[in-house]
Amino acid sequence: MRLLSDKVLLEAYKQAVELKLDEQFIQLLLKEINQRGLSLLSESYSA
Repeated sequence: MRLLSDKVLLEAYKQAVELKLDEQFIQLLLKEINQRGLSLLSESYSA
């Protein structure tokens, strides 16, 4: 899933949670976030 930048990945996760998308999709995004060592607490993905 390295085709997404870190910023886009974090934004996709944030939107997926807000829109209550499929839990498996959210978990897939979360797995990739964790593999990249990114933090969901970071504000680096906010506009």
